[in-house]
Amino acid sequence: MNQNIIFRTKHFAITVFSFFIVCQLQAQTDLDAIMMNKKQLCTGLMYNQSAWDNYWEGTLKRNNLNLGTISTQSITGGVNYGISNKLNVIVNAPYVWTKSSAGTLHGSKGLQDLSFFIKWKPVTVSFKQNKISLYLIGGFSTPLTNYQVDYLPLTLGIGSTNIISRGMIDFKHQRFTVTASATYIWRSNVEIDRTSYYDTQMHLTNQVKMPDASQYQLRTGYRGRYLIAEALLTNWTTLGGFDITRNNMPFPGNRMNITTVGGNFKYTLKSYTHLSFLAGANYTVAGRNVGKATAYNAGAFYAFYVNKSTQKNINN
Repeated sequence: MNQNIIFRTKHFAITVFSFFIVCQLQAQTDLDAIMMNKKQLCTGLMYNQSAWDNYWEGTLKRNNLNLGTISTQSITGGVNYGISNKLNVIVNAPYVWTKSSAGTLHGSKGLQDLSFFIKWKPVTVSFKQNKISLYLIGGFSTPLTNYQVDYLPLTLGIGSTNIISRGMIDFKHQRFTVTASATYIWRSNVEIDRTSYYDTQMHLTNQVKMPDASQYQLRTGYRGRYLIAEALLTNWTTLGGFDITRNNMPFPGNRMNITTVGGNFKYTLKSYTHLSFLAGANYTVAGRNVGKATAYNAGAFYAFYVNKSTQKNINN
């Protein structure tokens, strides 16, 4: 295989892969308007799968037969605990494995990043059959293992430590809901397995400055006692970076912009309200320096009260 093509496919794919891992982690509970009650604990597993064979090189859409289809799968374990009815703590960690359908690169598997969120609902205003709630969310994520950032496209993650700040507002009319959120992500430098590299200029270091990012999401749908069904529109924008060029290899610090549409569903058993099942999907409709991916997820969660005899349904 041509050496330049190998480098191009390797370094491009990590930027795409790292975005989807971030989205999968954030798609658990820190982006919705559901809160655990005081002393209520919810835990479970979520399976995620995404795949792409076409991508945008800058604004040019293309594929690469030497790479084929890149697929990423993960199982994420999560815990959400209610310190109070208005303050929750959320912890997630995924086990990830990757593969490509063409070429000579072998896949990777292992633990990726640990994420920790504090979710606070400081304001709720009710009038007639309507309710408006404000949420403030702070988060932190960092690699759990010393995985190779430079083994691309089949590495476990991008390797940066992130600080996440989010504001969210939720409007509910009877069972109809609209939730909007805005997120800013500060990202640390990452280390690559080279002592020098060139992006738009020469750098005699293995430290790569990762541009910060923003994310916006609008979700709307039905939130009932047992069933929640929502449509989602999500936009991720990298605040800096540069485009992949035809005559230069891609790089982790590239600009990555992506817009996806999708849906999420959650069903709580009527006969056993401790247990809930979740499923969802999303599809990339626009992008820049990212893959045109389709992703699916499914999971099960168990909620119970810690040292409390009176139980309440979390969807009321």
